[in-house]
Amino acid sequence: MKRHLLFAVFVYFCSFFLGCLSFYPDRPPGTPKMGEFTRVGNEVLRFVDTQPGPPSPAAKDAKKDKGTVVLVHGFGATIEEWVLVIPALKEAGYRVLALDLLGHGWSGRPDADYSILAQARRVVALADQRGVKDFTVVGHSWGSSVSLAVAIAAPTRVKRVALYNGMYFEEQKPTLFKWAQTPVLGEIIYGVFYPDRQDEKLSFAYYEPEKHITEQVVEDVQGLLNRPGTLAAALAGVRAMRYSELQKRYPTVHQPVLLMWGREDAVTPLTYGERLLQQLPRARMVVYPRCGHLPMLEVPGASTQELLRFLAEEQPS
Repeated sequence: MKRHLLFAVFVYFCSFFLGCLSFYPDRPPGTPKMGEFTRVGNEVLRFVDTQPGPPSPAAKDAKKDKGTVVLVHGFGATIEEWVLVIPALKEAGYRVLALDLLGHGWSGRPDADYSILAQARRVVALADQRGVKDFTVVGHSWGSSVSLAVAIAAPTRVKRVALYNGMYFEEQKPTLFKWAQTPVLGEIIYGVFYPDRQDEKLSFAYYEPEKHITEQVVEDVQGLLNRPGTLAAALAGVRAMRYSELQKRYPTVHQPVLLMWGREDAVTPLTYGERLLQQLPRARMVVYPRCGHLPMLEVPGASTQELLRFLAEEQPS
């Protein structure tokens, strides 16, 4: 009798968590402060497409069109993580195309393929839709692996690659992500534990969290997690996060690559960047002391200027 009762309780809780983790194919309720929406195939994506600003009077190399930079955020993040980078690129004369990847931010959360390669295909499809022929792709964290997948999938269109504190190898996946691969356990993790204590999780990403994490930041992140379909899409993304095949192809990336890394990053340790550096034929690395997982927000001046220098370099033959 007791065994049957325990089984019934187990089935009830499994049904409860599975019910909580439902997808949501349409754009989430509400209105974002920036960006617009489009459909790529049947999927809803939010994006920002900014044209270059007028050249600075002091600019010696002012051009009407310096090309397009495509920005790809990290796992669980949004376009907003580029809030300090977009204006700098625009002022420097670049067109900027940034998006919320499927399952993130204000984009839809359908029952779909959330693999790295599928996300890379969406980036290229959005570029196609916006009439972007060639571009530099810039990624952060998990978005860095998506960016490398874009460079591999569209080698004649991607001119350069810039990567902030990336995830590139199977061994980098957090333990929680590995546990989430298990049926039912993943639903429990994402139904109960994933949405909680966001202030502590955010603190882990910064070298000096007290300078960056405000009540508003925590509130914004919690609001993101509360949007319908977010937890189901996050779990699907974690279960589709596989690097074994992709990492075999890193040596084939022929474009110039800039790696930028915070030395004190506890999310994606520097050793993985040093490992990737050895596998990319045309890569160089810049390391920022007293910086964690988010150089574009922790050291925005230094990291953005490094990005602009990289973009301005002559393309080697």
